[in-house]
Amino acid sequence: MPKHNDLEHRALRIVINKGKEGILQFDLWRELKASSREGSRIALKLERKGLIRRERELYQGRWTYRLYTKRLPATIDSIINCPCVACSDINKCVVGGGISPISCDKLTKWLFELEEPKKAFGGN
Repeated sequence: MPKHNDLEHRALRIVINKGKEGILQFDLWRELKASSREGSRIALKLERKGLIRRERELYQGRWTYRLYTKRLPATIDSIINCPCVACSDINKCVVGGGISPISCDKLTKWLFELEEPKKAFGGN
């Protein structure tokens, strides 16, 4: 019988791999080859640790939960348009220096632009 921590780790990997669409809790149990009781305990434990979030969902006439990771893995797409990537002053840029990420207008503008789509769709 696998250790509980191994199942938690596998469960978290599965939830992360499902990305933004998440996974129904009973589908997670099936992938883990775990009982519904064991699967529920693992999901609750991951939620208490702050690794996933559970949202109640009516699926085919029955209430279940959809599990989402709280953090998606970073991709190159997430920084591809960052002005720092092509900045000619990148080697001189340090916190507290004359050129700093804290006072960089280009970086600030880019960060605000990243937040705009989230606000438009009601995200945080």
